[in-house]
Amino acid sequence: MSQWLVTHVPSWLLLLLMVVVTAGAAVAIQMAVRRRFPNLRGDEHNDVTKFAFGVVGFVFAFFIGFVVSAMWGQISHADSVVRTEGAAGAQLARDSGVFDEPDRDRIRESLLAYEQAALKEWDESNAGRFYPEAEQALDRLYAAYEGVTARTDAQKTLLSTSFSNLNDLSKNRTERVLQARTDTGPPWSLWAVIFVTSGLLLGCAIIYGVEKPANHYAMVAIIGTLVGAQLFLVVELSHPYFGAVSTVSDPLQQVVDILQSQR
Repeated sequence: MSQWLVTHVPSWLLLLLMVVVTAGAAVAIQMAVRRRFPNLRGDEHNDVTKFAFGVVGFVFAFFIGFVVSAMWGQISHADSVVRTEGAAGAQLARDSGVFDEPDRDRIRESLLAYEQAALKEWDESNAGRFYPEAEQALDRLYAAYEGVTARTDAQKTLLSTSFSNLNDLSKNRTERVLQARTDTGPPWSLWAVIFVTSGLLLGCAIIYGVEKPANHYAMVAIIGTLVGAQLFLVVELSHPYFGAVSTVSDPLQQVVDILQSQR
């Protein structure tokens, strides 16, 4: 569900909807509670609610902060994987200039074919589908390097370095594809805890005894807005390769640009 939301709904609209729905539902429930239980403004009741409010608020803030930090770390790792893959490809493109013309041209064409296939694979992997053309292009790139005849010391050194960079490229591509293909967002147990803590926080605000209705409605609306915004943040950060704050394929495109400029 969260993957569908971040894929099909613009971020600004999703934020607006989640804030309006959360705050609106909280205020509607509050109106019903104030009419049904007019005696909730007693001092003893408020003392208990105030204590519960403080505890629940602290737990909510701590838990949401932990979740957001963990998810941001996941996105940062995915971004690092893509950047490393792109950096390895860019280094391969630059180092290819030391080889003789037939080997150099074959390497550059194979590398360009792979990077273009990797860009197409990006969307396919994010949709959970296989794209065998990228794997085949990577095999041809390995074959291009295996067919290099290194004559000078510089060529031998850079050939060894290129195989190392090629292995880094392959390893990071595998990690990227596996993560994108198996990404399903947070498990139901995590969502359950998020909804329970959010509901408890809103519930404490709703039953808190405030004399003036306008002040009470404003308090509940503010807390509802806060909860809705935090839920939006969790949804947006749930998928490293989807949404407005996800990692992008720019490092792979940069390699394509470098290779095309070398032609």
